Amino acid sequence: MIKNIVFDLGGVVVAHNEEGFREKLGKFFDFVFGPDMKCVPSFWVDYDLGILTIDETAAEVAKYRDCDAETAKMHMLQAIALQEEVEPTVELIKELKAKGYKLYVLSNMSKEYIEFLRKLPVFDYFDYQVVSSEVHLGKPDPEIYNYLLEHCELNPAETIFIDDRKDNVEVAESVGIVPFHFDRRNPQQACDELRKVIYNE
Repeated sequence: MIKNIVFDLGGVVVAHNEEGFREKLGKFFDFVFGPDMKCVPSFWVDYDLGILTIDETAAEVAKYRDCDAETAKMHMLQAIALQEEVEPTVELIKELKAKGYKLYVLSNMSKEYIEFLRKLPVFDYFDYQVVSSEVHLGKPDPEIYNYLLEHCELNPAETIFIDDRKDNVEVAESVGIVPFHFDRRNPQQACDELRKVIYNE
């Protein structure tokens, strides 16, 4: 029986305003948000882990994109500001909370990103949040999954993890957590399928 629901953030609970992001920043950030997310540069990984500050990361982005650091930082902050809630997921989160499930976050997210996102209403529904920049661990390292399980005293067999990246859910499964690969292209359908798994329908 599933008792604990663990959500990734980007692509599941929140996402870029696609039209605004694509027009303004899509090409600039295709090394992070493009189709091959396994090739994210090490400096961006370190930013999500809280190893590099936003200014240090902007300097690296500037080298990568052959622009000045001020422009790079401005684009980084613009990308954050274009985040918005994924409505089907938010409705599911409210439903699950009302039914008494424990809700958690497990996400790779920089300090600036998570500070912005925590202002969104959906964050009131989570019982606990494990964020890479705060614990200095990141998916798909098994240690961050174990950190969540141990810190929150969760039984992995009673815990489901939802992520839009297949490699992340595969690692969750390897430590005993029930995996769910979320299709970010069709969040309504993904949420409907998720209900069936959680409610054992």
